Amino acid sequence: MPASYKKVLSQRSKARAVALQALYESDTSSHSVDEALGRLLGEAGLELDANSFARDLARGAMINLDGSNDLIHEYAPTWPVAQISAIDRGILRIAILEMVYMHSAPPRVVANEAVELAKMFGSESSARFVNGVLGSLIKDKGYLEEDNNRRDRG
Repeated sequence: MPASYKKVLSQRSKARAVALQALYESDTSSHSVDEALGRLLGEAGLELDANSFARDLARGAMINLDGSNDLIHEYAPTWPVAQISAIDRGILRIAILEMVYMHSAPPRVVANEAVELAKMFGSESSARFVNGVLGSLIKDKGYLEEDNNRRDRG
């Protein structure tokens, strides 16, 4: 991870970036996610909780690969999952994991974090693409209502 990013990102944001890098490495090489995580976490200097969060994200994205791919296909039907860039695929898999399977943060927060990862690591159009896919997912699955209910209670 570039040094300039390390200073700016929160521990959870850094953990998401490490998880993304591990997914990317696994997707584009013969390295397993665990091999990539071992090296990347050693370099990242994350706190223990963030270290665990990064592992949960990367491993969870792999465990829920089929379900995430189905949702990506549903919300980006003109893009076969295999033709989406490895970075964008990884970002979407992590965000879907957090929203649908882990419920680790409010959906809007997850989407915003995903867009930030797309701006940092993706192409010029990645942020718009990721935002579109996740925005449709949030709207369709009623996550906006869920966010509003959390705010009203909190």
